[in-house]
Amino acid sequence: MDRDDRVMVFIDGSNLYHSLKEVFHRTDLDIGKLCQKLIEKKRLIRCYYYNAEVGMKQEPDRFHRQQAFLDSVQATPYTELRLGRLVYNNWPTTAPYEKGIDIMLTTDLLTHSFKRNYDVAILVAGDTDYVGAIQAVKNNGQNVEVALFGKESNSRTLRDVADRVITIDGRLLKNCWKNSRPNQAVSPMTKATA
Repeated sequence: MDRDDRVMVFIDGSNLYHSLKEVFHRTDLDIGKLCQKLIEKKRLIRCYYYNAEVGMKQEPDRFHRQQAFLDSVQATPYTELRLGRLVYNNWPTTAPYEKGIDIMLTTDLLTHSFKRNYDVAILVAGDTDYVGAIQAVKNNGQNVEVALFGKESNSRTLRDVADRVITIDGRLLKNCWKNSRPNQAVSPMTKATA
């Protein structure tokens, strides 16, 4: 890749949250620092962070913690916050689920591709539903890198369609945490299932 390549990063916040929690047992990641690590020496145009807002009425404590995190995302230079919604059916016996996140991310990925707003897209997500969108971007002449957690057997279809796979591990995330110790307060990114 060329240092002059223009890059946009598209982050599925719920996927990132669950993966961080499972692999690192913490979620206090600085989104701006993560984006800088992902783009390496290329030129960041914009980072998009997608998530769903926790219901204030249903989960007031979690709502306020999440708002503090979302405020920090919005305050990050060159970062856009895109919010879908959580659907609360039969709450609290049934966990809420996200609505609108995948389609919002896909729409932005494709729209910016067709407008030629980037040379390289970096997708931080593990959902194989993005495979068609990634192929469309590649067919339009841009490159797509996918940042994934875990072993090579995970998200095999995404790995196969990506031009390059970035492994999210301890080495990549070094110096990307907000807190110095893992047992300090964590960011309450949305915990909903997709």
